Amino acid sequence: MQTVTDPARLHQLVLQWREQGFRVAFVPTMGNLHQGHIELVNQARQRADKVVSSIFVNPMQFGQGEDLDAYPRTLDDDKNKLYDASCDLLFTPEVELLYPAGIGSQTYIEVPAISDLHCGNSRPGHFRGVATVVAKLFNLVQPDIALFGNKDYQQLAVIRAMVRDLNMPVQIVGVDTVRDDDGLAKSSRNGYLTDEQRTIAPKLKQVIDATATAIHSDGLAQREQLQQQALHSLNAYAFVPDYFEICHADTLQPAQVGDNQIVILAAAQLGKARLIDNLRLDLSK
Repeated sequence: MQTVTDPARLHQLVLQWREQGFRVAFVPTMGNLHQGHIELVNQARQRADKVVSSIFVNPMQFGQGEDLDAYPRTLDDDKNKLYDASCDLLFTPEVELLYPAGIGSQTYIEVPAISDLHCGNSRPGHFRGVATVVAKLFNLVQPDIALFGNKDYQQLAVIRAMVRDLNMPVQIVGVDTVRDDDGLAKSSRNGYLTDEQRTIAPKLKQVIDATATAIHSDGLAQREQLQQQALHSLNAYAFVPDYFEICHADTLQPAQVGDNQIVILAAAQLGKARLIDNLRLDLSK
């Protein structure tokens, strides 16, 4: 596995692969890799000839008071994991290389409407930062396919919309969430949990599953009541909920009676960790 920090060198290496007719897959990350990230690389290997990954803690998607400085950076360990997963090329740029004019002077991409909901409502500017850095990375790598985890459902929806609206020639693939045995979604921020909080954290998925069971049984007529019940349950488990929403799976707007493609989205604070999770439902079945 080669590691490069210079965008020009990255572009040169990928161009050589292109000239050899190789199909290129891309897995962008912020590092502190866990099994969920490695599954993205594994899936990429099955779908392409060459796999590029990036590690870049993107300051543009962190708001005031968020954990940019404290975000775990484990580059040496991450390199070993990517090497073991047979990643071909790792891109680890410095902030100054991706944002040479500074964050304040950076041209940005904003995906309207969908970026303002849910996580976007509680983290203003977050998805603008995500869309901008992903677009820059796509321009540098020019992949045939890019893979993202379904755990970050709204992020994936934002990226899909950006690629569609800007006619980017990249296939976007969502990969199923990787979980611990007790159901907790793998996340870099799980490391913030204390031992006691770690025993509580799986309750987030359990509340989502209970809500899904109620929807399958009784439909969407009681959507708001189900959301309030879920928020009450999370509070009882010592979470500080940000939101719990039952949405149309594509628009992320509140689900209506008659909608078949549904997603339950949840975010909650547990100690220092902000946990997110989701569950996609197909009510036509």
